[in-house]
Amino acid sequence: MQVPGSTRSSFKHDHLLQTPDTFIRSPLAGAKDVEFIIHAAPQMGAQFTQMTAEFKAGGSLGPAPAQRFLYVLEGKLELKAGGKKYTLAPAGFAYLPEGIAHEVRALKASRVAVIEKPYEAAAGSAATEIVVGNEKDIKPAAVMGDEALRVRSMMPDGQGYDFAVNTMEYDPGAQLSMVEVHVMEHGLLMLEGGGIYRLGDSWYPVETGDFIWMAPYCPQWFGALGKRPAKYLLYKDWRRHPLGA
Repeated sequence: MQVPGSTRSSFKHDHLLQTPDTFIRSPLAGAKDVEFIIHAAPQMGAQFTQMTAEFKAGGSLGPAPAQRFLYVLEGKLELKAGGKKYTLAPAGFAYLPEGIAHEVRALKASRVAVIEKPYEAAAGSAATEIVVGNEKDIKPAAVMGDEALRVRSMMPDGQGYDFAVNTMEYDPGAQLSMVEVHVMEHGLLMLEGGGIYRLGDSWYPVETGDFIWMAPYCPQWFGALGKRPAKYLLYKDWRRHPLGA
């Protein structure tokens, strides 16, 4: 039983833990039959937005104000982009460059992680392209040689792309080998399992469905707990000079 007025959610200057008991849903202009949980946004200091979009069958997104990345949590989407039509099932994903016209429609009731970021051009970098795939088809790589901690990268590794989206999977008891402190900011959605997250000087139990935002230079560390693997979806800005050059 939850004590009235209590929550695991916490918002501090360099991080947010947002738990499902505190989620508020709202519509957005241009979208039809979709409600959004807005997890990260410029109003909190983030340089990107991350949302969970909850579609009714037949629901559709409006135009993207920036680059857009989609990851299907539940249900099925139809995507039309670049003169092609795609079907995205659970773990299906798509990257849509800024300014690319596209249509997104739910073929059934669906939940989708949506990440949007204004594009930062870099001198000499090639143009970005539409990317569509399924995370389950990507071969995992061990993190720092630890086979108990695996990463799957869904964005291309090229100079044109200014952010990355990965999944990280931990065997029970696996943990990051170090406390990380870096210039990149993160958006993180817990997909499976749970564990303990250090954010700044605070320690939090986290579980499936939780969202975490980490500001630049926020000390961060995770260890998986329980009898099942822990897995999360992770965004970070990438490949751009801090001065914007």
